[in-house]
Amino acid sequence: MAGGLREVAAPFVVSGPSGVAVRDRLKRLTADDEQVLRLVGDHLGSLASRDLKARCAAGLDHDGDAWAERKRLLTGQSSSRWAGSITKATHDQWGLARRAQLAHLQGLEAGVRTVAHRLSLPLGHKGSKHAPGGYSSSREWHAKSRRLHVLQDRLEAARADWQAGVVHVVRGGKKLLTTRHHLDAAGLAEAEWRARWQAGRRFLQADGESGKRYGNETIRITPDGEVSIKLPVPLAYLANAPHGRYVLAARVVFAHRGEQWRDRVAANRAVAYRIHEDPVRGRWYITASWTIPPAAVVPLPAARAHGMIGVDTNADHLAAWRLDEHGNPVGEPLRFGYDLSGSASHRDAQVRHALIRLLHFARRRRLAIAIEDLDFTAEKTREKHGRRKTLRQLISGMPTSRLRSRLVSMAAELGIPLVAVDPAYTSKWGAQHWQKPLTSKTRKPSRHDAASIAIGRRALGHPIRRRTAPPRDDRSDRRGHRTAQARPGTRGREETRPRIPGPRTRSVSPDAERKRVTRASNTVRDARSDQAWVQDPLLLTE
Repeated sequence: MAGGLREVAAPFVVSGPSGVAVRDRLKRLTADDEQVLRLVGDHLGSLASRDLKARCAAGLDHDGDAWAERKRLLTGQSSSRWAGSITKATHDQWGLARRAQLAHLQGLEAGVRTVAHRLSLPLGHKGSKHAPGGYSSSREWHAKSRRLHVLQDRLEAARADWQAGVVHVVRGGKKLLTTRHHLDAAGLAEAEWRARWQAGRRFLQADGESGKRYGNETIRITPDGEVSIKLPVPLAYLANAPHGRYVLAARVVFAHRGEQWRDRVAANRAVAYRIHEDPVRGRWYITASWTIPPAAVVPLPAARAHGMIGVDTNADHLAAWRLDEHGNPVGEPLRFGYDLSGSASHRDAQVRHALIRLLHFARRRRLAIAIEDLDFTAEKTREKHGRRKTLRQLISGMPTSRLRSRLVSMAAELGIPLVAVDPAYTSKWGAQHWQKPLTSKTRKPSRHDAASIAIGRRALGHPIRRRTAPPRDDRSDRRGHRTAQARPGTRGREETRPRIPGPRTRSVSPDAERKRVTRASNTVRDARSDQAWVQDPLLLTE
């Protein structure tokens, strides 16, 4: 910390994704197929619920032996492979709940600190940019003092659960469980809610196995799209194929990355599958996923070689500006808009369309992309922004995590380097140093456009601020224009420019004075004048 500012982290090249997931719809399923899928999913879902209960009861005392014992108990009621998939999914779910519990604990601690600080200040005390001020009225102060006790009680309970290793998990989702008590507000009948609840609690996923036929012995898909499922032992009587398998009438064709998937299954490489039902649409889907080797990360100097595109993420658009390798803005500001209203699929499509336009622009010009490493988890709390509900909704609506995951995978597919920078002060310093100098009669950059320049310059290793201009009364070449950009390692970049003899106009070259002296005269002059201008036929110059 220097002068009240926090230390800015160094930029880094983002590594590519480690896995791939593609999805396709199971079309033309018969009534018997859907019935078998529901029976298998419900049976395995009940086993998964019991296994999750046992894992949560073990808490921090769980070890490898307990894991093996849980798997042995499930094997007799399903199969060894189904049991392995169930126990692994249980372990992942418990770990996710544990991480969410830690985040909740940290949020409660931040809320207690903020409320206690504001209660300690006089009423109406004005806050600063780094800390909120006091409450506006005695009524609000009294309400917040009561809320402080509520937060402290919740914090004590959360700490006790954390230390004991107790997590609270709902298979199917807590939100859907709460909806059961408010069916009228949700506009659902009990039968509709029951269908969604059962679909959310089913378990139909199997981990891949390298070396096995088509990469998966439990849920198998052949290269021509035939889907078959290894039935659990209690449901083996439903088999319509040898070795206790059930073959679905649907055929799978993965439109996205289909060639990669076919190459993997043909080579018997591991592919994991998950089957789930969408009760709202009445459709069944299957998702295939597999791991990929991490792509070679481009060194940071190589990513900076041709310049950068600085991108500022906002609630409804991406503001971008191209910068050369010296940090100078090139061309006009760019804007890639998206609309985050409507359904989740519509929002996801909007984000993908905006990103693909950005990536195509960068690919055509062989440029890397600089983006902020944003995390608004600590900014969404109501204790920090008080009654500024609009600001909290704006921050919560920014698709930072979705955009980051989409951008990483799409950029890696196109081979475009992605550089993440610290988001500290980019909007403030960008507007301070770049918004006004780039404003003209035909161009009025916004604060977000200026922030994109700050992001790009930080990714390139340049300071955000522009180089200091000469005094107002002496902006001439005698002092030297110090607003030109140069690399940080350039020698003498803070000095005045060297004196070049000759006129400084664009129509006359700097060495015109020397050429004028060596040119022969075309007019009749006196002897004294000829001695000065007439030269020997052979002109020797250094």
